[in-house]
Amino acid sequence: MKMKTNTLKSFLTITLAMFIISVAIYFFLIPSEVITGSVTGLAMVLAKITSLSISTLTFVINSLLLILGIVLIGKEFGAKTIYASLLLPLFLAVFERIYPNNISLTQNAVFDMATYTLILAFGQTILFRVNASSGGTDIIAKIVNKYTHMDLGKACTLVGLLICTTSLIVYDVGSLVVGALATLANGQAVDYFIDGFNKKKKICILSKEYEVIQDYIMNTLKRGVTLYSAKGGYDKTEHTELVTIMASNEYKKLLYYLQESDIEAFVTVSTVNEVIGTWNNKKNHV
Repeated sequence: MKMKTNTLKSFLTITLAMFIISVAIYFFLIPSEVITGSVTGLAMVLAKITSLSISTLTFVINSLLLILGIVLIGKEFGAKTIYASLLLPLFLAVFERIYPNNISLTQNAVFDMATYTLILAFGQTILFRVNASSGGTDIIAKIVNKYTHMDLGKACTLVGLLICTTSLIVYDVGSLVVGALATLANGQAVDYFIDGFNKKKKICILSKEYEVIQDYIMNTLKRGVTLYSAKGGYDKTEHTELVTIMASNEYKKLLYYLQESDIEAFVTVSTVNEVIGTWNNKKNHV
């Protein structure tokens, strides 16, 4: 039952992420006519020299890359990416029917690209967190990440810059420059969002009521706690230091609890960029 719930949650998350990405593509990328390092950007170039629509070309290219992703990354990633890849042309086709005369919302290509870059990166990050991708160049980026351990954002940038050069077939050098800058910004934004999602709080607490705090953390917040013996440097008094690692929202709950309970405590907080291991399994000790 739990597995089914997690699977449903993952696919709902993918649906939301793909809607976000589709909005970014249709309402900001396509009207700008700037070719970025994405399958849609490549499809925009091919659409200029063929009679096929952008949605059709996107579907064909994604299908070919999906096969590569399933073979080199795995079936779970492949299944989720297949679902995401089917949603992209579907959403684009719906937008084409509802808003056939798509014009720039900002009336400025640079503003369009800036908005597109941020929205796209946010959607990509959501997908990467559930072991999925939007297909296309994200599949290649995941392959590069898996086999070279390059950051996902940098892998997206590398692949994207190669595709950007295809814009010279139908557009001018200016479009190439803007597209390349947008691709670089997208890679930076992806890494920024990923780091933001991964960041945790390491909390160290000194308090005479450490057992009460420990009980709240372990039984209410469902997080692990490690206890250390400490001695005051001034008065040589023995203390017990409580250390735990939490997500930002859990830390806010702890802080509110300490304030509401009127517990005397000395608290220090530091940012942890990444936690590796069994941290996500609640009640494990840090």
